[in-house]
Amino acid sequence: MRYIITAPKKLKADVKLPASKSIGNRALVINALAGASFMPDNLSDCDDTAVMVKALRDMPYEIDIKAAGTAMRFITAYLSATPGEHVITGSDRMRHRPIALLVNALRSLGAHIEYIGEEGFPPLRINGRQLYGRQLEIPGNVSSQYISALLMIAPTLKSDLELKLTGNIFSRPYIDLTIWMMKEFGAEVEWIDIDTILVKSSPYKSIPYFIENDWSASSYWYEMMALSGKEDDEVLLEGLSDGSKQGDSMVRYIFSLLGVKTTFEGSSVRGVQRVRLRNTGRSVQRLEYDFVNAPDLAQTVVATCLARDIHFVFKGLGTLKIKETDRIEALKTEARKLGYVLRDEDNSILIWDGERCQPQEDVAIDTYEDHRMALAFAPLAFRIPGIRINNPGVVTKSYPHYWEDLAKVGFEITEE
Repeated sequence: MRYIITAPKKLKADVKLPASKSIGNRALVINALAGASFMPDNLSDCDDTAVMVKALRDMPYEIDIKAAGTAMRFITAYLSATPGEHVITGSDRMRHRPIALLVNALRSLGAHIEYIGEEGFPPLRINGRQLYGRQLEIPGNVSSQYISALLMIAPTLKSDLELKLTGNIFSRPYIDLTIWMMKEFGAEVEWIDIDTILVKSSPYKSIPYFIENDWSASSYWYEMMALSGKEDDEVLLEGLSDGSKQGDSMVRYIFSLLGVKTTFEGSSVRGVQRVRLRNTGRSVQRLEYDFVNAPDLAQTVVATCLARDIHFVFKGLGTLKIKETDRIEALKTEARKLGYVLRDEDNSILIWDGERCQPQEDVAIDTYEDHRMALAFAPLAFRIPGIRINNPGVVTKSYPHYWEDLAKVGFEITEE
């Protein structure tokens, strides 16, 4: 399936964003470890959260988490620390995403995990049992989800866990989010050094928990505002917080450099607020940024800068190679279709210095089974009327109502 997308002449939007899957997926695991008889409130209905809910609610022998990388890592740790035998598997892409680092760490805590297929990759057979805490080292420059998975089970261990992160630490805000949420549920956890986290062996408390809406999803509306370019355009985003612990909340600072002003309005129920976006008419002409703490924003900002003719050097993108697709290669390939020549360095830096090539006619953007490719390239309709998006259904992974939300604010979306 393919969508052809034409942007509205004016952008006036009042959007209820999906709930944060980063918070929701952590809340689900911690809630289950706390033995709660109820679910967290305001859970997202996205694919990634749906597979987590189904796995933790039904606990079948074979758990298929499909393309949900977060679920693979979090539930692998959860099953290792929970009595019972299970097999965990996923999509073809998931069966080629590495998991050995997490498996080795869990085995060092006493976990019984076997590889069913290729060594170092899912699927896994797990015999859950109570694990033991100890001093443990793990590289800090891997996916923060490995680290979060270990941290979340730590209060259930027989003894304390002291986790030392070696080398550079990527996506630290996501680790801090995990620690903050663990504390919300009563865990005793803290950074005891710049690279070391101590978690006491002390059970979670079962509490009602409300999930904030998703700052990652807001990034596509920031992109639309930046690409619409009109000073009288306006976007209202519901359910976000100025004091959010979500790492991608830094999107508001990045887009302030691209001419989008963020204003928080009031404090509604449970402390969440409404965000108002407006264009300022001012923007940098060249942008250097290190995405080490927010790699999921990279595709959005790349697409925005290309369309705005803003040259860039983006660092800290090493984890993009092992996401739903190799996002660095995907960005280079799809940008070339639009007439932009990107280059990368050290598998972690993406550069555009203004080099161009002949763009394709009737461009169709491939999405590589990656929701963020569709989400980030669709707003280019403001600059490329009739842009085509292949396999648009991938957005259900994180933002199931994306196309409906675009249609409500005047985007013309036709199926081809």
